Amino acid sequence: MRKQNESSVVEFILLGFSNFPDLQEQMFGAFLVIYLMTLVGNTIIMAAILLDQCLHVPMYLFLQNLSMVEVAFSATIMPEMLVVLSTKKTTISFAGCFAQMYFILLFGGTECFLLGAMAYDRYAAICHPLTYPVIMDRRVFVKLVMFSWVSGIMVATVQTTWVFSFPFCGSNEINHLFCETPPVLELVCADIFLFEIYAFTGTILIVMVPFLLILLSYIRILFAVLKMPSNTGRQKAFSTCASHLTSVTLFYGTASMTYLQPKSKYSPDIKKVMSLAYSLLTPLLNPLIYSLRNNEMKRALMKLWQRKVALHTV
Repeated sequence: MRKQNESSVVEFILLGFSNFPDLQEQMFGAFLVIYLMTLVGNTIIMAAILLDQCLHVPMYLFLQNLSMVEVAFSATIMPEMLVVLSTKKTTISFAGCFAQMYFILLFGGTECFLLGAMAYDRYAAICHPLTYPVIMDRRVFVKLVMFSWVSGIMVATVQTTWVFSFPFCGSNEINHLFCETPPVLELVCADIFLFEIYAFTGTILIVMVPFLLILLSYIRILFAVLKMPSNTGRQKAFSTCASHLTSVTLFYGTASMTYLQPKSKYSPDIKKVMSLAYSLLTPLLNPLIYSLRNNEMKRALMKLWQRKVALHTV
């Protein structure tokens, strides 16, 4: 990354929803509630899995990692967003903007690959139940989790470093709620053609490779489930996949609206709203999706609640 004194911009101004000053107070209150619910919900999921030995299997350990990513992703975006909504003019330092973009890309990329690994786990469990302990042993699980995190780190390192190597010599106003790549690139005064090719190709790979793995896994799962002789077996198989499918649809649907749309199709304010869809809704709803649709998670959450009640009554 170039030194700051080589660029006339040493800090950025986040405009947020400054065009709608009358709504910012209400949005601040709503987003604060969503942020707190996100932290509480995902923390409860992580604690329930950590404390229940019955859930120390790949399916739930992947979910624990997913909740960890959601907490970290929300913590990267939401505090700064709340500051933007609570003040008329919000500045963020050059280094602060770099760090925020880095962690957004890191946790977003990691979540893509984690969702793919979770689909492979469901495929192995349903299509190869007898050999599942061998296919998805602890060593394979650790490799898949490490691959997900390392992939996120590599994507974040390359893309963020490249973005901030460009000179920023014009306006320093980012027409967004946080330092996301597209609005920051609008401030660059250099030829970014090669970067745009890389970014589009990288986004397709990061999104499509896990998505294709998920798609192929569920095609195989569908055929395996249809061959099951009993309705009970089919219902149980579908129930174990329903939460993951809902989470995948939510994440990929909202993220693709932001990153795979033509530049000129939407106004900046519409793009901000679409960014909120994956930065707010996905981390908020994932704990509800997995806890309400999964009987073992319900049982673990009940045990966690009973343990809390017991501690308060002692």
